[in-house]
Order: sequence, then structure tokens, then C-alpha cells
Amino acid sequence: MTTALAMISGGLDSILAAKLVKDQGIEVIGICFKSHFFSEKNALKMVKQIDIPLEVVDFSEEHFEMVKNPKHGHGKNMNPCIDCHAMMMRHCGELLEKFHADFIITGEVLNQRPMSQNRSALDIVKNESGVGRKILRPLCAKNLNPTDMEIEGLINRDALMDIKGRNRKVQMELAEKWGILDYPSPAGGCKLTEPNYSIRLKELIENKEELSKKDLELLKIGRHFRVSKDAKIISTRTGEEGELLKQFLTEEDLVFLAADYTGSMVVITGKVTNEDIEFAAKISGRYCKGKDANTISIRYGRYTHPLDKSIDIAPATEEEINNYILN
Repeated sequence: MTTALAMISGGLDSILAAKLVKDQGIEVIGICFKSHFFSEKNALKMVKQIDIPLEVVDFSEEHFEMVKNPKHGHGKNMNPCIDCHAMMMRHCGELLEKFHADFIITGEVLNQRPMSQNRSALDIVKNESGVGRKILRPLCAKNLNPTDMEIEGLINRDALMDIKGRNRKVQMELAEKWGILDYPSPAGGCKLTEPNYSIRLKELIENKEELSKKDLELLKIGRHFRVSKDAKIISTRTGEEGELLKQFLTEEDLVFLAADYTGSMVVITGKVTNEDIEFAAKISGRYCKGKDANTISIRYGRYTHPLDKSIDIAPATEEEINNYILN
């Protein structure tokens, strides 16, 4: 039986491509990649809707090294889409033997994304993946030259599609036809496509040589302020963010809370000075219910320890916020 590995991003296009091939009687196995910047969460939901198995590949460290300095550069934000797709396909190529599979499916659509899915970009990915002759793009196959799989009869080219451009009407009609009703918005799963996250990541790479998983996870939470090369302040926006933040804190981190008002949980990480502590207290005052007061009492201390220190201080001004905020 013919078998294909389908790269499942968690979005609509990749699952439609897998379904289109599956309906030709081909066994389809989903392959999802996870890194510091995207997870398998959506992919797990999507494969259930077309009843195919999913293999999750964690390539976080290798992927992050590439993100720092991609051969083909970044997109609008910190997204190195061309290099990322080539890396994923290279890994899929290595899995062909494991699953006794014949070729690889992707959900790419010609010209859907002007920088990473034009004809030149698709060819670069094909050539640099090392498995270009094994790659099939079912949704736009009729806009491209026939692949070996089509020529050899492993798959019927007439049953493939010729979608191109940014209009997603055809995909949405297919989803309705096939009962695929629960799917995320386009590009909704990769943090590297988000402007604010990209600003924070670029700034972090510039200021810190050795980055940990904690550093990268913290980028996803709250407001960020760079007060020095060695110290950063984070201010949560919601109680939910506060609970999420606690998962990554250690007793080396300082926590600040307004003594008499509800408000943001503020944390400072890194090597801090007395001036950094003072500014963290000012931010804590700024983002609490007492922000209009002349002076606010702020309690602070090491995480997991009592907040047994206090400072009375005026909340940060708009100008001070704008001087240090990263988003």
C-alpha cells in the first residue's frame, strides 16, 4: 500500500492536503514539529477530524539555532519560513524509511504567502530539503510541474488541485464539505510571526548570549521592560498570566506587589541594581488600582519567600514606561 507522510502544522491547509491524499486510498501519517515557538496542540485536534495518526517531532534546539541566523533571512517579523520549511522537510525525509513511506505531503499553496510560498521559495525549499523529488503539494499541484509520484502513478494528478493566491474561499468550501469545522486562523500557531514577540526575541538575542527555555517562555507573558543589559522586568496583564508566570520563576527572581491595591504581578529577573528594584516598584505602582496616587507602598522579595521588603514610591510616568517598554 502506498504511504505518505503529511506535514501537519495545525492549520487548515495542511489537513486538507492530507485529506485529499487519503481519499485516494493512500495511507497517511501526520508529522508535526514542535519547537520553542510553536506546539503540537492544534495538530492533535486537526488529525482527529480526518482520522489519521500523528507523530510529534521535537526539534527545538536545532530550530532555535537556525532562527538566530537563517540562511534565507527572516520574514516580516522573526519568522525564517523558507529555512524552517526546508528543515522540516529534511526531517520528514529522514522519517520516510521509519514509516516505510513513499513521499511527503505539505499544505503549501502557490502565492498564498508572498515571501515564503512564491514559486522561487517553493523551489528553494524543495532543493535544500534534500528530498525534493519526494515532496508533493496536493492543494496547488496542478500549478506546478508533475512530481515523480504523479508520473509513476502512485497518486492521480487529476484528483489534485490548482489553488493559488491568498483567497481562502476554496479551502473553506472543502473544509465544510469534509466536515472539518474546527480550525485556527491562518498563521495563528507560530510566535515568530507575531510582531511584539519578535521584538522581544530579537532584543533578547542581542542582550544575552546563553538563552534558556525559561528565557524564551517568559517572552510570551505580560509586558516587558529592558532596564539594563543584565536585567529585565515583566508585568502581568491578567491573573491568568500571573499563574503562568509562576511556572517559570525561581527564588533568584524578585516579585513585586502593591501593598494596598490589587494589580499586576511584577517580576525582575537577572542581575539587578538598587535602581532596577526602584523602577520595578514604580511599574508595580503604575499597573495597580492605585496608579493615580502620589505614593504607593510596594512589597517585594524573592519568589517562594515572604515579600518582607517594602518601598514607598510614585508610580511610573508615561514617559518612563515608553523609555523602557519593549512592546
